[in-house]
Amino acid sequence: MTLAKRVLTYGRMIKFSHSLFALPFAFSGVALAMLGTDVLPSQILWIAVAMIGARSAAMGFNRLVDRKIDAANPRTAVRELPTGTISPGAVRVFVVFSSAVLVFAAHQLNPLCFALSPIALTIVFFYSYTKRFTWATQFFLGLSLSVAPIGAWIAITGSLSSGILLLGAAVCLWVAGFDVIYACQDEAFDIEYGIHSIPQRFGVKRSLVMARFLHAASFLMMLLVGISFSLGNIYWLGMIVVGLLIVYEHRLVKPDDLSRLGIAFMNVNATISGVYFAFTIGDVLLR
Repeated sequence: MTLAKRVLTYGRMIKFSHSLFALPFAFSGVALAMLGTDVLPSQILWIAVAMIGARSAAMGFNRLVDRKIDAANPRTAVRELPTGTISPGAVRVFVVFSSAVLVFAAHQLNPLCFALSPIALTIVFFYSYTKRFTWATQFFLGLSLSVAPIGAWIAITGSLSSGILLLGAAVCLWVAGFDVIYACQDEAFDIEYGIHSIPQRFGVKRSLVMARFLHAASFLMMLLVGISFSLGNIYWLGMIVVGLLIVYEHRLVKPDDLSRLGIAFMNVNATISGVYFAFTIGDVLLR
C-alpha cells in the first residue's frame, strides 16, 4: 500500500471529514478568547494539531474496541478493521501516536493544557465503552466533543470562564441530539445485540422528540453565550441561521422515514458548526 493510499485509508477509518463538527467550535472558543487577549498564530497552529491528535486518537480507539460490534452490524461490517484492511496492532500504534501528538501540542500551548491533556484523553476514550452499559451514551459523546471549545479557550487564556462553559454545554447538547438521530438507524441491531443507546431504550419516535429538545436546549445555550460575551448583531444574525438549520434538520427525519438521515447528520450539522464559527469570528473581528 502506497503512503497516499495508507493516509486515505486511515482517514476513512477515523472519518476525518467529521472533523467539520468539532473544529469550528474549537475555533469559536478561540474567537471568543480574542475579545480579551491577543491570539498568536502559533497558538492557532498548536490548537489545530491538538484537535487533530485528540480526534484521531478517539476515533482510532473507538474503532479498536468496537471492531467485533462493527463486524456484526451490516452497516459497519465494511469498515477497515472488520474487513482486515487495517490490523488491530496498527490501530493501537496509531492511537498511541495520535495521543502523543495531543500531549505534545498541549505542552506547546501552556502548562494547564498539558496538565489537562490526559483528562481529555480519558474522557474521549471512556465514551467508547458507554454503549456497553448505559443508554446515555449519546451524552458521553457530547461531553467528549464539548472539550473542543473549552480546551481552545484554555489554550489561549490559560484559565476557565463561565461563558466558555456555556458554549461547551451547547456543543454537548448539540452533539448528543444529532447522535440520537444517527443512532436511530441502528435501533433494531442495538436491541438484538444488546447495545445501549437512547433509540434502543426509548424507540425511534420518542428518541426523535428527545433530539428536538436537546437541540432546543443547545440553541438556548448558544443564546446565553451571546449574552455572556455581549456579542453584537452579527452573532445574533448567525443565531437566526443556526436556528433555521436546526429546524430544517429535524424536518428531514421522521420515525417512519429515515432515508434522509445521512443529509441531516453530515451535511446539516457540518453547516451548523461552520455557520456558528463564521458569524462568531465575524462579530469579534468587526467589533
